Amino acid sequence: MQCCPMDNFTADKLIAAHDGDVALLYIYLLRTGSGELEGAARDLCRTMGEVSAAYEKLQRMGLLSGGSGAPAPEKEPPRHPEPAEELPEYETEDLVRRSREDAGFAAVVQEAQKVLGHVLSSSDLKRLFGIYDYLALPPEVILMLLNHCVSTSKNRRPSMRYIEKQAYVWANREILSLEQAEEYIRQSRERQEDIGRAKAALNIQGRELTVTEGKYLASWLDMGFREDCLAIAYDRTVTNTGALKWNYMDKILLSWHEKGIHSAAEVQEKDGRRKSAPPPAQAGDTAIDMDKLKSIMNNM
Repeated sequence: MQCCPMDNFTADKLIAAHDGDVALLYIYLLRTGSGELEGAARDLCRTMGEVSAAYEKLQRMGLLSGGSGAPAPEKEPPRHPEPAEELPEYETEDLVRRSREDAGFAAVVQEAQKVLGHVLSSSDLKRLFGIYDYLALPPEVILMLLNHCVSTSKNRRPSMRYIEKQAYVWANREILSLEQAEEYIRQSRERQEDIGRAKAALNIQGRELTVTEGKYLASWLDMGFREDCLAIAYDRTVTNTGALKWNYMDKILLSWHEKGIHSAAEVQEKDGRRKSAPPPAQAGDTAIDMDKLKSIMNNM
């Protein structure tokens, strides 16, 4: 099988993996086009265990094709599964050793303990190493992730489980550099500000949104609605139903979205409530001419 040249996406993934054996094995497979691991171990002067571990990591990273074991051509970035109890099993002794010998992981452990406010348990250490090794986020990106988790935990210490969930989000978005992390954090903050203003428009105070409410609100913001338009839809919903009925309000906004209405000005222009015209004058309702009436009386 003829392998394609290494592309920028693959190079970024290998650099982010911070694992020399993984990069070396990838180059070997790219050069030979073979998935024969015994030969790789012999030629690379590595043990079968080291080569097998590197091979499995390349598979998890989505950098190997089919059954040939050859590097995969450039393709759409792989998607990691949703967070679950599925991180590889790591031996505690190996993790302790890596936290001492690997400068990048040592910095990550130190920052995580600062964020969590306590020495990491074995379970926490395994989750953190899974983020570092399995998800292959660079150390500097993980440091930003940890501090971002602090800022979004609303004055509470984030749990390692929460940090892991956010790490999956970052991995799926291929956030592999400080610039990408900064941009994501900026967008996240803007989104939270939009949600805060939308909650105010819907008169929601002193509580968090439920999961269902959050989905409604997220869909409306994604459609391009902002708080001024949401306030009008909210007023119509409450006026017609007596309460905030999310499904009813959703129908109003979907109707506007189909018509290309997304601002308060567009609502007034294209979907404003028509004022009722005054009722036509009925027979006998004509105003009386008092001067004419006086003239008639004087001539009688």
